[in-house]
Amino acid sequence: MIKKLSQAAILVAGVLAVGGCTLGQARTTAPVAKAAAPDYQAPVPPSPPAGNIRAYCYNAADLATVHGRMVQGELSVAYLQCQNTGGSRAYESQYAAFVAKFQGDLSANFRALTQVARTKRLNVDVFVTEISNRTAQRAPVDREFCSRSKRALDWALDSKVTSLAQVPPPFNLGPEMNIFPCPAQ
Repeated sequence: MIKKLSQAAILVAGVLAVGGCTLGQARTTAPVAKAAAPDYQAPVPPSPPAGNIRAYCYNAADLATVHGRMVQGELSVAYLQCQNTGGSRAYESQYAAFVAKFQGDLSANFRALTQVARTKRLNVDVFVTEISNRTAQRAPVDREFCSRSKRALDWALDSKVTSLAQVPPPFNLGPEMNIFPCPAQ
């Protein structure tokens, strides 16, 4: 009886030990610095055939508005997720500088997003929450989550960047959310 209990205890301890391993999962620690450039966007799946999306595609102006909101939402998630080795927020000052630099653009983007929401029948709150949720789901599985976000912040804060429209979102969530550019005619 004791032999069976000790075998069960060893088995449970082994399972718990293996379960506690991350086995190569992504960490949300601050990455090494790279030069500022807009080359950080995660791969984007291809759009569906043009004939299938004409009824609900987004023109260039609406797409720019949506991408501007994606940038803000995704960087806010990175601000909350990415940590220094001590557990403090890695991008607190950079995110604050981003918000300060683009305060006017972010306000204009909100007004434009409200207009897009009316024409596309979107609920702005649901849309913004969806961006945050989808981005937060990437943090534990994307090995480059924090480095991609850091490069996005570095690019946004670079002196060459003068508007929010010049900052690609780290993750283009459009295809996942059925937001596709209108095909060229």
